Amino acid sequence: MNNIFKGIIAAGAALCLASCSGFLDRPNEDNYNTSNFYKTDAQVQMGVNYLYNSPWYDFQRGFIKIGEVMSGNMYWGSSPYLSLTTNGTDVDLVNMSYSLWSENAHCNAVIKNILASEGPSESAKNAAIGEALTLKALAYFFLVRTFGEVPIVHDNSDLLATGEYNNIKKVTKANVYEYIIMNLEKAMTLLPKNAYFGKYNRIDYYAAEAMLAKVYLTKAGLSGELNPDDLAKAAEYAKDVIENSGRTLTPKYSDIFRLAPAVFNATGECLISWQWGATNEPWTQQNTLQSDIQMEGFGDHADLWGGWGGPSVDLQEAFGVASIDDPAVRKGEKDSRRQATMMLPGDFYDYFWTDKGGFDYIRFLFDNQETKDEEGNTVAPYAKGSPGQMECQTGANCVKHCYGNDADHTAALGVPAGRMAYQLPTHILRLGDLYLVYAEAVVDTDNALALELVNAIRNRAGATPLTSVTRELIWKERRLELAMEGDYWYDFVRRSYFQPDVVIAELKAQKRSTYNGSLGDVYKYYYEKGEWSIDLLTVPTEDGKGVSGWIEGADRQVWYGKNGVKGDDDEPNVTIERFTLPFPTEDVVFNGNMATGAPVDDINVRETYTYNF
Repeated sequence: MNNIFKGIIAAGAALCLASCSGFLDRPNEDNYNTSNFYKTDAQVQMGVNYLYNSPWYDFQRGFIKIGEVMSGNMYWGSSPYLSLTTNGTDVDLVNMSYSLWSENAHCNAVIKNILASEGPSESAKNAAIGEALTLKALAYFFLVRTFGEVPIVHDNSDLLATGEYNNIKKVTKANVYEYIIMNLEKAMTLLPKNAYFGKYNRIDYYAAEAMLAKVYLTKAGLSGELNPDDLAKAAEYAKDVIENSGRTLTPKYSDIFRLAPAVFNATGECLISWQWGATNEPWTQQNTLQSDIQMEGFGDHADLWGGWGGPSVDLQEAFGVASIDDPAVRKGEKDSRRQATMMLPGDFYDYFWTDKGGFDYIRFLFDNQETKDEEGNTVAPYAKGSPGQMECQTGANCVKHCYGNDADHTAALGVPAGRMAYQLPTHILRLGDLYLVYAEAVVDTDNALALELVNAIRNRAGATPLTSVTRELIWKERRLELAMEGDYWYDFVRRSYFQPDVVIAELKAQKRSTYNGSLGDVYKYYYEKGEWSIDLLTVPTEDGKGVSGWIEGADRQVWYGKNGVKGDDDEPNVTIERFTLPFPTEDVVFNGNMATGAPVDDINVRETYTYNF
C-alpha cells in the first residue's frame, strides 16, 4: 500500500499509540480504546502527546536533507539532495511523505475519538482538539511546500468508507494554503491563551497564531507577486504574538537548543516543537538526529556516523568565517549564532562533555590514544572513540540538534540517553523566526519597524546592528538565525513563487562542494603545534603538479572545488521545477492522479470541508 493511503489507514492505529507517552508521564493503564481511555482531562491531554513525536519520526532525516542539504546550508557527500536530483524512489523522500500523511491521519483520528468521549471537561477536549488541528496544519504546511499540489484528506474514516481513496485528486496550492488557514483559525477558537507557557512547550492559542502568521507570509507570493493583504495578515498575527503572548527571546542564543527544560521553556520562545523521549521503546518516539549529523565518538552509544557531512562552505561564508582561516581571526567574533550552529577549529563548548570540563573540538579530533606520563603511568585519552582525523572536507561539524554525551543528558534530565534515542526537542517554530516574519511583512510599509525587529534578533546574538534593512537582508538574517533548523529550503520555495530567477541564480552561485587538498593536515598541525599553517594545504591544479600555500593576490576560492576552482561539479541541477519534489513513485503507481502534471482540482475549501464543533 502506498504512502498516502498508508497514512489514511494509519488512523485506525491511533488509540494504540495514544498510550505511548511522548513527553509527559504515562497513565497507569496499559491499553486503551474509545470506551475507556478518554474519561478524564488528564487522559485527554495524554491522548494528544504522541502527536508531537511518533508520526513525525520518519521525517527527521528528510527534515535535514530537504531543509539544509538542498538549500546549500549543509554538505552531504554525493547525496541527490545536494545536487537537486532527488527522484520518487528515494527512501528518505518516501519516509518523509509517509510521516506527514501519518501525522494527518492520527490527528484526524484523535479529534474524532475525543469528540466521542464522555467525562472530560469541554475545556480539556477543546484544548486537545486545538493542538491536533495545529499539528495537522503543520503537516500540510510541510506537504504543500515540499510537493506543491497535494490531496486533502479531511476525514480518514469517511474516505475509507467511500472506497474512493485510490481515486482522490490533488488540489491547487492555493486550496491547500486555504485549508491550512482554516485549520489554524479553528484551532485558535479552541485553544487557551498562555495555558502552556513554560510547560512542556505544548501548543496554545499563540503558537497556532504564530504559525498562521508564517503561513500568510509564505502564501503572499503564490500568485507571482506579493499580495499586500496577505502581508498585512502576517504582520497582524505576528504582532499579536510578540506583544501579547508573554513570550520573549531567550537571552542567550545557544540556550534555545539545550536539553534542560528550565532553559528552553523559561521564556516560551519555542512555540511549536517535536517533543521526544529518551528511549527507543517504543521505537519512533525518540530523537535520533545526532546519529546522522555528528561525529563518531561524540556520544556514548556507538550510534554516530555523521562526521563526513557538515555545514557548507557557503554557510560559513554567510557568517563571515571560513574553516581554512587561522582560528585567531575569530577571537573577536561577535555573532554567537555561528558557534551555536557549527564547530570550527578553536571552538570550545562548556555545555557539551560537562563531565570532562567541556568539549574542545580540535582536541576531540586528535586526542584519541592512550599516552604515558613522565612516571610511566597510562593516561586515558580525552576522546577515546573519536575518529582521530578531520572527516568533513568543509572543515566544520554540526552543533544544533546535538545533546553531547550521557553525562550531559543525565545532568539535564536525570536520565541517560539511549542508543539512537535522546530527548532534546526539535524546534519547528520559535519567536526569533516570528520577529523576522513580522519584519519581512512590513519592510515595504514600515521600514523603521522592520529594522528594529531585525536588530532585536542581531542584538540577542551579539551581532553588529544594521543601519538599514531590505527584504534581501532579512532573507540573509533568516538564514543565519535559523540555519540547521530545517527551514532554509522552504524560504527558497516561497521566494520561487514570485522571484524564481533570483533564487535560481542564488542557488547556482553557492559553494556547495568542499575545500580541496589536505585540510586535515592543517588541523592536526594546529592541534600538535598550536600554529596555523595554510602551507600544508596542497591543492591539485590542472597540470597535475599541485599548489601549496596562498597564491599572492588570489582569494580563498583557489582552495575550493575541483582543481581549486568552483565549476560545474559544484552547481546544483536547479530549475523552477526543482522547487517541487516528486510524489513517491509508489503513490503514483496506486493512483495516477498523484503523477507530476496530472489534472488538479480547484475547490471551494470552506464549502467542501467543515468542522462542526
